[in-house]
Amino acid sequence: MREVVVCLDEPPVVANVGVGVHGPAGHTDVFRLPDLWQLHLYRYEADLTVDGTPHTIRPGRVSLVPPATTVQYRYRGRSEHLYAHLRLPSTSHPRTVPVMQDAGPELPTLSALMLQAVTAWPSTPARASAEVWAALWRVGHLTPPAPQGPPDAPHPAVTAAASYIESRLADPLTVPGVARAAGVSHNHLTRLFRAATGDTVVAYIRQRRLERARHLLRESTLSISAIAAMVGIPDLQAFNKACRRELGSSPRAVRGTQDAAGIEVG
Repeated sequence: MREVVVCLDEPPVVANVGVGVHGPAGHTDVFRLPDLWQLHLYRYEADLTVDGTPHTIRPGRVSLVPPATTVQYRYRGRSEHLYAHLRLPSTSHPRTVPVMQDAGPELPTLSALMLQAVTAWPSTPARASAEVWAALWRVGHLTPPAPQGPPDAPHPAVTAAASYIESRLADPLTVPGVARAAGVSHNHLTRLFRAATGDTVVAYIRQRRLERARHLLRESTLSISAIAAMVGIPDLQAFNKACRRELGSSPRAVRGTQDAAGIEVG
């Protein structure tokens, strides 16, 4: 088994989460969970066979195994992973996901989500379920859709870079820093971005900053100086010039539509 079909539009029912430790009692485990999916985030090297199909385990890989599936682990010593056992709905939009994937740039986020689920489980299982659901969404989108998807689907590094940019618009951003976060070289990211968007990484960052600024100017009562800082352009003169260039008006004019409706602004 190399792929599974999952439905992620509704939350899972989590039966257990924790830190699994294997190896000290023996180098092989063979088992199955008759009614539960298995989500594992690995911290070790080992071999896994899922219904007769071999997979290689390495630190930073994640597996998702459906119920009633026989798995065989061959360990190389003490082996520790984060896991969740859960039930998934079967009535929402299905997505095909590899049984085994590299977490890549998503590894820190996936690790944090799983650890938060482990911490929350004893006292607030609903919080743990929410963390696992968020992790599942990321696992479900680590690999781009199979060939039946759109032929112009962006390269995973472009998706990772866009996510990194979106979460750090208030911070200083450089193309080399974004490229490192996406797991590719500066030049390679530049080529990928040009192919995917027709524009440069720097132009994309500028566009996203000004789109967020437009939203905050129109929909919030935050001061213009606060908005400028929140989109990574704290110099008010530079922010004014950027708004005029990208949005066609000064920050106060962009906000003017809401001002006319009687919304107080800072």
